[in-house]
Amino acid sequence: MSTSSKPWGGRFAEPTSKIVERYTGSVRYDKALYAQDIAGSKAHARMLSRQGIIGQEDANKIVAGLDLVLGEIHAGTFQWKESLEDVHMNIEARLTELIGEPGKKLHTGRSRNDQVCLDFRLFVSARLEVWSELLAALVKVLAGRAGEHAETLLPGTTHLQPAQPVSLGHHLLAYAWMFRRDHERCRDALKRAAVSPLGAAALAGTTFPLDPASVAEELQLNGTFRNSLDAVSDRDFALEALFVGTTVMMHLSRLCEELILWANPNFGYVALPDAYATGSSIMPQKKNPDVAELMRGKTGRVYGALFTLMTIMKGLPLAYNRDMQEDKEPFFDADRTVSDSLAIMAEMMQAMGFRPEKMRQALKLGFLNATELADYLAARGVPFREAHHVAGSAVALAEKSGRGLEDLSLEELRGLCDKIGPDVAEVLQYETAVKRRDTPGGTAPERVEEQIAALEKWLLELEKGA
Repeated sequence: MSTSSKPWGGRFAEPTSKIVERYTGSVRYDKALYAQDIAGSKAHARMLSRQGIIGQEDANKIVAGLDLVLGEIHAGTFQWKESLEDVHMNIEARLTELIGEPGKKLHTGRSRNDQVCLDFRLFVSARLEVWSELLAALVKVLAGRAGEHAETLLPGTTHLQPAQPVSLGHHLLAYAWMFRRDHERCRDALKRAAVSPLGAAALAGTTFPLDPASVAEELQLNGTFRNSLDAVSDRDFALEALFVGTTVMMHLSRLCEELILWANPNFGYVALPDAYATGSSIMPQKKNPDVAELMRGKTGRVYGALFTLMTIMKGLPLAYNRDMQEDKEPFFDADRTVSDSLAIMAEMMQAMGFRPEKMRQALKLGFLNATELADYLAARGVPFREAHHVAGSAVALAEKSGRGLEDLSLEELRGLCDKIGPDVAEVLQYETAVKRRDTPGGTAPERVEEQIAALEKWLLELEKGA
């Protein structure tokens, strides 16, 4: 391609090297922004007409021509040309082929710098909306499953060691609250992403009497740039979105890790749905939690996308630099990973089989009612450190004989401390231990129901807001 056919080729005498053309071109991936590019261009053309910068007839032809281009892309007949470098020039070149001279007026008052930033902001904003919807759907599933298991008990752990009995519903709700916070982060990031940079042009603004606010309003954005240099060089919105994505994936990975452990027969707390597990090519008995493992592994890709963009941006002077072309591929990849992972997790958790009997068996193995015994003694005037020691001695006695604390006789317990009475039997029941944790946010069934009600109210408000 001769330099004269490039949009910037007027001052160049030699054509671009073929390998450089491939190296610097972005159309192979930024064509994903075609819908945003066309929407932004249509809004820009209408604004140019309203401001008297181009005629109404030209603006109408541009808008109609862009609709034709959009139709070709949807039909799969549009020819993407690497020689035209990017999505913007491909669309503008085809527009000019279709409508002639008016197509050449579209770029009046703008630069590819503010154009690409607008496209990317629109794309990121749209994906944050999708992530929000997927997060709400996952919260709904987790809250629903929690409601089924408000009184199902399992060992709560610290250091992955048995600690205290908790409700399975309470455990699932811990993740529901994580994903609700992720939803809030999406909405907060969206406030700063949905801002129009159009009108900043290359870096300094433009001499044309543009109306950036009307373009932002047409595109349903929150506002416009305040500084033209910042407008074309800012990628904070993408960094914030990627941070949200990494946090989402971190939370998903934690849930995956527990599902992987729980699916192991040594735990046996869950029965993996067949649709979300695979077998072994050599061991016929295997049922591997591959989906959860892959999701845990894919978390690294999203972390990598965040650090890629942070590294790109860390030393860039104002304003636009070509390094920023590298901002899109990491986000596109992260978006696919986050979106698919959220959708899959919601489906998998809805289909997950829980095994309360296995959880019940595990309660006895870790003496999870030892704290109950210590608290019982402390309530009867025994200093807590002494009560802690007595409870530890009771654990040692039960462990030696292969029993649980609740299986020790009253005489055996009174041999450790004469403050222990017959009412200790009720205290050492696991259901009692859970019901007594009825402080706000605790694991008692009533508190679990309160959490579910709060999440259901939030989900209903989201639906009404939509």
